[in-house]
This record gives sequence, structure tokens and C-alpha cells, in this order.
Amino acid sequence: MSSPGSRRNSYRGAACGSRATFEYQVRRRSSSCSYFASGAQTGNFSVRLSQPIFTVTLRFLLAIDLWLSKRLGVCACEGSAWGSIRPLVRLVEFSGHVIPWLIGTVYTLLRGRSVEEQEIMLNLALALILDLLFVRLVKTLVRRRMPAQNRSEILSTFFVERYSFPSGHASRAAMCARFFLAQLVDTDSMRLLVVGWAALVSLSRLLLARHYVTDVGFGLAMGYCQYSLVERLWVTWNWLQDALLIGLGERLNRAYDGLWMIDGKH
Repeated sequence: MSSPGSRRNSYRGAACGSRATFEYQVRRRSSSCSYFASGAQTGNFSVRLSQPIFTVTLRFLLAIDLWLSKRLGVCACEGSAWGSIRPLVRLVEFSGHVIPWLIGTVYTLLRGRSVEEQEIMLNLALALILDLLFVRLVKTLVRRRMPAQNRSEILSTFFVERYSFPSGHASRAAMCARFFLAQLVDTDSMRLLVVGWAALVSLSRLLLARHYVTDVGFGLAMGYCQYSLVERLWVTWNWLQDALLIGLGERLNRAYDGLWMIDGKH
């Protein structure tokens, strides 16, 4: 029969062990849901009075960008503050991905019932490709690392890129929203819906901790300006047909001249 002192010691040891296990699980969960991993970009924002004012201002703005981005990443994982709505936010995020937009645009282009509809879908497809190229070019030049992904996902494995500046989703959302407002939308309710969708897609990138605030802001401005270029380079259906016919005619003429040269040698 055990003494009261030994029973108290065993109870105390069991309580300490369970508390240590609970603290370990909490630390493990918080580390797996951290916004930045050990190898992620955290930035050294220490400043000295001897540095130029431009450097001090830039470091100050980057520190605000990092702080605000971390505050907005409330859906980074299920254990985050708003982790319960993470599936819904990811659905909004996927609505701004380039793959469904290209598939839907090409399908509508091929199934178009009128020349005007096919012309609009053709320019939308060209605008999506132009946006993809511009975003890729800027990302390659800037090479800003993306925030660390909080957990392994199937979609993240295929779709998430290495560089974050600018946000391709925000650029695409702004460009498509302006395109729709100018070419397809003619009612106030639809205008509000399109603008709200573009804002939600951009916000989803921050809530899921995919981008920094400056990435999304520059992406929105970049996409808005891209539509002006699309409008200047607007491709009409008649111009496309004429260009294709001219190119086909030149190829036929070269082939015909080659046949004449062969006959002349014989």
C-alpha cells in the first residue's frame, strides 16, 4: 500500500507530464501555422542615422508592409484566427487563377454566336496572355521571395510560384474587371459585382498569406494600366482575317515561284 506522499508525487508528476505534452502540441501547432518559416524573407529593417534618407524611408515602408501583411494573414491555416473560412477564401482565390480564365475564354470564343462576341473573347484571351507575360517578366526582374506556405497542399504544389512581386491574381483581377466594365457590363448591379469580385480575389491573397500588401497593390495598378494597352492594341475580327489571308497568300506565292524555278531548270 503506497503512502500519501508517494501518491501526491505521482499525481504531481502526471500533471506536469500532461502540461508539458499540451505545451509541446501548442508550440508545434503554432510553428506549423507560422506566417514565415526559418528560411523565409523576414528582412533586416535596422537603420542607422548615417544612412541616406531614401534608405531609411524604404526600410520603414518595408517594415510597415511586413507588419501589415502578417496582420492580414488570418486564414493562413486552419489554426489561424479565421481558419474556419479558409476553404471559402481559397475558392475565391481559385476564381482568379489564369487556368480557368483561359479555358473559359477559349471555350466561349469557339462557341461564340456572333462576330462581336468572338472578337471580344479573342481580345480577352490576348489580354490574359499579355498579363501573364508582364507579371512573369516583373517577377523575374524583382525576385522577391513569397511568404512561406503554411502547409503542404496539392494546389500549392502545382500553382504557387517562388516569387511574389507583383501578385498575378491581383493584376488579372484588375485587368479583367476593367475589361468587363468597358466591354460587357451595362448595369450598376453587375458593375458592383465585378468590382467586388476583383477586390475579394485580391484580398484573398493577403488573407491566405500568399503575398505582401505591396505585391497586391502593385498588381492592381499594373492590371488596371494593362487594359489601356489592350484597348490600344485591340484586334478586330476583320483585321485578323485580312492578316491571315495576306500571310496565306504570301506563302502560296512563294511556293508557286519555287515551282516555276524548278520547272525552268528542267
